[in-house]
Amino acid sequence: MDNSLVHSFHIPVMGLGFTVDTPVKVAHFGISSVISIVEDSLLEDMRKFYCDLYLFPCNPISVKDEDYRAKRTTAYLNVINTIVQQKTAALRVQAFESGNDIMKYIELLPDEAKIKLLYREMLAASDETTRAGIEKELRSSICAGAIDVNIMSKVDKNNYAADGTVLPAEYSDALASLRGFAESDLHSAVIFSAGYNPRLYAYIENFADFYPDENGYLKKKVILKVSDYRSAVTQGKLLAKKGVWVTEFRIESGLNCGGHAFATDGLLLGPILETFKLNREALEQELFTICNAAIAAKGKTAFANAPKLRVTVQGGIGTSNENNFLLKHYLTNATGWGSPFLLVPEATNVDAATLQQLATAKPGDYYLSHASPLGVPFNNFRLSSSEKQKQERIEKGKPGSPCSLKMLLSNTEFTKEPICTASRQYQRLKIAQLKAEHLPEAEFETQYDLVTEKACLCTGLGASALLNNQIEPCHHIKTVAICPGPNLAYFSGIFSLKQMVDHIYGRANILNSVERPNLFVNELKLYVDYLKKEIAVNINSLNSNKIRYFKTFQANLLEGVNYYKKLKASISTDAAKYINDMSAELTKWEHAINNLLIPANALAE
Repeated sequence: MDNSLVHSFHIPVMGLGFTVDTPVKVAHFGISSVISIVEDSLLEDMRKFYCDLYLFPCNPISVKDEDYRAKRTTAYLNVINTIVQQKTAALRVQAFESGNDIMKYIELLPDEAKIKLLYREMLAASDETTRAGIEKELRSSICAGAIDVNIMSKVDKNNYAADGTVLPAEYSDALASLRGFAESDLHSAVIFSAGYNPRLYAYIENFADFYPDENGYLKKKVILKVSDYRSAVTQGKLLAKKGVWVTEFRIESGLNCGGHAFATDGLLLGPILETFKLNREALEQELFTICNAAIAAKGKTAFANAPKLRVTVQGGIGTSNENNFLLKHYLTNATGWGSPFLLVPEATNVDAATLQQLATAKPGDYYLSHASPLGVPFNNFRLSSSEKQKQERIEKGKPGSPCSLKMLLSNTEFTKEPICTASRQYQRLKIAQLKAEHLPEAEFETQYDLVTEKACLCTGLGASALLNNQIEPCHHIKTVAICPGPNLAYFSGIFSLKQMVDHIYGRANILNSVERPNLFVNELKLYVDYLKKEIAVNINSLNSNKIRYFKTFQANLLEGVNYYKKLKASISTDAAKYINDMSAELTKWEHAINNLLIPANALAE
């Protein structure tokens, strides 16, 4: 755990709206969280809501205003920052009485936290002078959690002026979002997810806040969400060569996570974390050398000393034992707990109907889908109103959605300008093409299902925040898409913030009765299932590239199993049972991997 932060976990970004105002709800309790900033109309709606609630002046920012995307982002983040500062300042001076937020702040902390220890010391103080001194130190130690932001690098369409001409690159979705964050009052980090975007990374160089001041302080930081070590090294060096220091690599399980699932080639979380653990110091030094040289070449103030490189992990964590093992064995600085917080109304925005569905859902209600227009596997929820509406449209012979927000425009198969594959326009054109090909009925049905499975995520992933706060969506679409990870199958009910935090720290247990293997085995199962499906889909069109991919994937899975089998010997006695419990499951899945339905000729050297 990083001693500069009071909690050893954070709440990652979820969808567009589920964590859009989470800092307002939890930051004054010292809990860090992440806001998605790519949907400017949602940010503007939420800014108006909070300005009304806190009686702040609010000048609307119209789509007709120049650079409105960036301006909306800056304005919203400044409002959130102001509210969090006000709430934290108010908490800091409260009396230590039951029911006050300052007591909740202390109660939520891990038991070994400095502030909690100070509080106990204050209570035990024998005289008023000593007590007053400790109390002053305690109050000054109280700090807010980080208000970080997320930009999904792949969501970066170009935008157009009123006359139809393409605007310069800096007005694209991702670059405008970055500019909005860079020009805000926040002292926090932007998290880049979903891979490398050259123009986005290059654009960072335009903002002084991403470079150290004379004291080595970074007002704005960069965090990279990665799924393996190689990606971290590659992207870290690209940014270091621009003089931009990556303060944290946020490792996320490729499949055991919510939202878009960026599968590795069978590389499993344990071996990935081991690689980071073994190479972390060398990577930190290499990136520091490259970064400082680039900063000096720009004529800026370089770091006097190498800043610490944080490594955090998220995806599928479900128990305090898992949480502690990841922190202690792999020396990670913190963990991310996402999907379980969807069941915590004090922390996230989930509308009442969807919340009730999640609270009573069965494991089979969570599944990996092809619903995303980005063409990336997407963790989906069968019971959502968005999925229901999509099915109703298909049954009426009118598949596809109106394209209101136009965030995921990427397909030019039928049009000059990009359109979204979830749109009614694209699906109508694609289905007409399929019909004209006179395919065999079974093949047509397969292709038809692939086309119509795409869902509108732009409106669906933000709708819940609007519904929850009685805000009328500008696009009038009120169906909710939600993207919990498969780990949510082991949580049932609606929980308070204290219940969830106590679960994380081992002070309570809120898992349901569904049998749950540990996170490593769960991830392994997801990868075996994923590979089986990939083989089945491609079995009739195998070529040398696909065969090589499947063989590499299979070999990586087996290497991962062997790693877990050997892990017991390298850990302390108190964690031995944690690994022993994996043994039977590992043997079962090793057998499954060795018997995957890859034709004999595909396995031949």
